[in-house]
Amino acid sequence: MTRVGVKAFTLIELLVVAAIIAILAAILFPVFARAKESAKKAVSIANIRQISQAVMLYASDWNEIYPRDDGCQAQSSINPKFNRDGAVNGDGCTPPGPYPYRMNHYSWQKWIKPYTQTFSIFFHPRWEQDPDVWNTNGEICNGYAINLALTGALNRYGNPNRNGAYRNSFLGGMASAVPDPSSAMLFMEFVSGHINFVPVFTTPNANIQTAYPAALRELWAPMFKRWKSPDDCTPTDETDSRRASFAEGILIGRVDGSVKWYHVNSFLEQTPTKNDYLVGSYGSTWDCGPIDGSRTIAGKPTWSREWPLWALN
Repeated sequence: MTRVGVKAFTLIELLVVAAIIAILAAILFPVFARAKESAKKAVSIANIRQISQAVMLYASDWNEIYPRDDGCQAQSSINPKFNRDGAVNGDGCTPPGPYPYRMNHYSWQKWIKPYTQTFSIFFHPRWEQDPDVWNTNGEICNGYAINLALTGALNRYGNPNRNGAYRNSFLGGMASAVPDPSSAMLFMEFVSGHINFVPVFTTPNANIQTAYPAALRELWAPMFKRWKSPDDCTPTDETDSRRASFAEGILIGRVDGSVKWYHVNSFLEQTPTKNDYLVGSYGSTWDCGPIDGSRTIAGKPTWSREWPLWALN
C-alpha cells in the first residue's frame, strides 16, 4: 500500500497567516471596543431615564414637589451587607456614624426607591463605585448626581436646629417651577469619592437656607479638564477621560425626563463664568473643583442672561 505524504506548512506560510491574523485583530479590536462603549452608553442613558421617570412619578404623587427628605430607617441600606441585625454600630444615622440607614441627600436613591424596580439603575456601567463610602455608609459615589439646586435638601435628622437643616431650592423645589424643563439639568454623570449630588451655593448662614446652583465655569473646568500639573489644578484644553464618561462627554438628565450627551466643552460653554454669574466669596477649597456638598455665600447670586442648563432663567 502506498503511503500518501502530508505537506507541512512552510515557515513563510505560517508567518503570512500570523500576519493576516494580526491585521484582522488590529482592525476588529477597536470595533469591539467601540461596540462595548456604545453598549455601556446605552445602559447609562436607560438608567438616567428610569431615574428621571421615578422622580417624575414621585413629584406627581406629591403635588409637583421634588423629594428632599431626611430621616432614618433601620436596615434600609443600599448596600445589603448592612441590612441584618448587628451589622451596624449605633443607629446607623447619627454621629459618629456610620450612616447606612440615613435617608438624606447622600442616599437620595432611597427617596425614589418605591418608584423603581431595582437599585441596579443607580450604578454606572463604566465607573467603579467608591469602595470607602460603599463599605462604610452604603452610599453610591462615581455614578449619577442629583441637582439639589432644583430639589432642595434637608439635613435636620438628629438636630433640626442646626445650620443648613433646611435648604430650600431657589425655585421652590417644585417641578412645575422650572422655567425650561427640556433644558434644565436634574441629573448628571459625576465622578467623586465624596458626594453623589450636584453641589450648591447656600445663603444665608442660618437654620433655613436657599440653595442656588454652583454654576461657575471656573469651578467645573478643573473637574473635567486635565490639570497643568499634579500640584497645579489650572485646567488645560485636554479633557480628563477619567471624569468624562463617553467620548469626552457626559450624559445629562433633564427635568422633562429626556437625556442628552454633552461634550465637556459644550457643558462648560453653557455654564456661566464669574463675570456672568455673580456670587460672593465661597472659600479657597473649591479652587480645584466642587469637592464636597455646599459653600455658604453672603447674598443672593445675580446673573445677567439666561443659562437654561442650570435653570438660571
